[in-house]
Amino acid sequence: MEFGLFHEFQKSPDTSEAEAFSRSFDLVDAAEQWGLDAMWLAELHFAPDRSVLASPLILAAAIAQRTRRIKIGTAVQVLPLCHPLRLAEEAATVDQISDGRLILGVGRSGFAHTYQAYGVPYEESRERFAETLEIVKRAWTDERFSYRGKYFACDKVALVPKPRQKPYPPIRIAATSIDSYAAIGTLGHAIFVAARLGTLSELAPLVHGYREAYRVAGHPGSGEVYLRVPVYVAETEQRARREPEESVMHLFREIGAQLAASASLSGARAIEQRAERGQQLQTVSYQEALRDKMIVGTPDQVVERLQSLREEIGLDGILAELNPGSRIPHALVMNALRLLCREVMPRFHEPHPISRAGEVREDMK
Repeated sequence: MEFGLFHEFQKSPDTSEAEAFSRSFDLVDAAEQWGLDAMWLAELHFAPDRSVLASPLILAAAIAQRTRRIKIGTAVQVLPLCHPLRLAEEAATVDQISDGRLILGVGRSGFAHTYQAYGVPYEESRERFAETLEIVKRAWTDERFSYRGKYFACDKVALVPKPRQKPYPPIRIAATSIDSYAAIGTLGHAIFVAARLGTLSELAPLVHGYREAYRVAGHPGSGEVYLRVPVYVAETEQRARREPEESVMHLFREIGAQLAASASLSGARAIEQRAERGQQLQTVSYQEALRDKMIVGTPDQVVERLQSLREEIGLDGILAELNPGSRIPHALVMNALRLLCREVMPRFHEPHPISRAGEVREDMK
């Protein structure tokens, strides 16, 4: 089972941008030292009190140069906001300089305000996503290719560099709506799932639909499923529940408000459902969040919950959000990461050898 950290390069209102980058790289360095499998980089725009992570591939390149072992993934690169040839070039470059450690996670994002700021109509997001993904894969695999679609066209292009991994880096796609599960299965790619807008108990039948479509399409294996989920680990159950509460509830209120507001901007097919989900997030209680949307507790309790979810859903890995809401103090996030790596992860697989690229600082011990 793969263990990853979903990282937003968090910025709280009382920290500078420089401090946000410095503390975030502290987490990256600790994850490398403590044997975490993967570092997952979000893509967030125009959120000055939440994140400085607007350019995931630039930060992926920086992480590639300060690490030697950990996989580096995007979760997710918002494809409809990208030019596919530029994206293919930059992602292939990261794959080369990381010695083949890139995982390209892609999606559409559920928030229309970013599309509006970029001047891209949200109602075009599905078609733009499909065209961009097709062009990226062809650019990586064809020596030279031409393409003509609704939004993009190119003629006899020979992309350089090609990725280190062949035929290309692993691609994982975020499921953003009920019908996208089967669509991703048909494409044959691994899938990201989450319970932020629903509950963990709702995921099993959706994942079944993904795997059935994967099987019917004739792809090898059964499809891979990775859960993005808020995780918090502490030495006692009381601390594990108390320490993230303010930050988690801030996140749900903020995302709920954004989701409700985006419903009127999106041109989406399910405007009413989007508005309803936004309202639910704004009114959810912390007890409901603990029960339905999070994995929280001592290392033993987190292990037990993960084992249950792995059996119920068939998980291949998690993307642990250790600081949902961006307001958990840095020292506590570091402690949660240490416990996840040293006391939870080894129960699921043998720990990776500790990297020798630099010494563990005192605040990482």
